[in-house]
Amino acid sequence: MNKFFLFSCALILALACNTAHNPTVAQEVKSYGEAIKPEGAITTDQLMKEMGEKDELTTKVEGEIITSCAMKGCWMDMKLPNDEVMKVRFKDYGFFVPTKGLEGKRAVLQGTATREVIDVPTLRHYAEDAGKSIEEIEKITEPENNLMFLADGVLITY
Repeated sequence: MNKFFLFSCALILALACNTAHNPTVAQEVKSYGEAIKPEGAITTDQLMKEMGEKDELTTKVEGEIITSCAMKGCWMDMKLPNDEVMKVRFKDYGFFVPTKGLEGKRAVLQGTATREVIDVPTLRHYAEDAGKSIEEIEKITEPENNLMFLADGVLITY
């Protein structure tokens, strides 16, 4: 009886530990825009290398979301190497992503990366959408040369 009790306890403990640290537990993935698959996505590091001096690159990329438009989800920012940020917009404003709760989530984007100069009014508009203070918005006085991504489809892992 005592051996059976010890065996049962050990089995329960082993199952509990295996379940708690099991990396195969399914995560929820939501799709926005065109239906895409995650296969073939490159990292943001690879994106930067493949862009090189190019002005445009059609690709699929996977990375970390920093934030999204708090007003209606019409854009999101993704983390690039060296603490840079890539603004992601959605083709023809045909779809939107959630306005909150995306920070730190992973996304796969399919579309086109481009280098763009973003003027001051647009930068201020993005800052307003992100909920920045008037003081922060007024500090934006120079255009920026940034990497942008126009996404046809997006997968977000929750």
